[in-house]
Amino acid sequence: MTKIPTGIADCWILEPKVFGDERGFFLESWNSKTFESLGLGAVMVQDNHSRSKQFTLRGLHYQAGAAAQDKLVWVTSGEVFDVVVDLRTSSPSFGKWEGIHLTEANARRVWVPKGCAHGFLVLSDVVDFQYKCTAFYSPAHERCLRWDDADLAIAWPLPTGVRPLVSQKDAQGDSFARCDKFS
Repeated sequence: MTKIPTGIADCWILEPKVFGDERGFFLESWNSKTFESLGLGAVMVQDNHSRSKQFTLRGLHYQAGAAAQDKLVWVTSGEVFDVVVDLRTSSPSFGKWEGIHLTEANARRVWVPKGCAHGFLVLSDVVDFQYKCTAFYSPAHERCLRWDDADLAIAWPLPTGVRPLVSQKDAQGDSFARCDKFS
């Protein structure tokens, strides 16, 4: 697996080795020894899978306090524009965001470190999105950063005149100025 830096400190694009032929392909999506050798050793405690239709925008989500999670995210079918926002005040990339195209064809994964908000916009007709987490989901610690916060100015690749499909909870997310941060 190849580890590629992003503009967010400790956030990585990971490219697995894909072995393909006329029958299809094989890749190793998780191996704790491989991730440990990459400096990303973690105990994953929860796997999640979401399916969403085109122009659905999920996020920007994170968990605060003791329930903060590292996440490993990827697409198994379709395409998304994946976004990570750094909420760690001590980070050199605090307040910055990074957008990464994840597709079933490129097989890339993104390592989202604790202290970062995460979300994605579905670009294909349908997407199957998967992620592993280092902490269990905790409703009491769940937080949402507004996807369209003017201070962040995330350049979501939406066609002109198209509004994303956003849950009521996500539409009421906190602004960057007011959201919980990490030290």
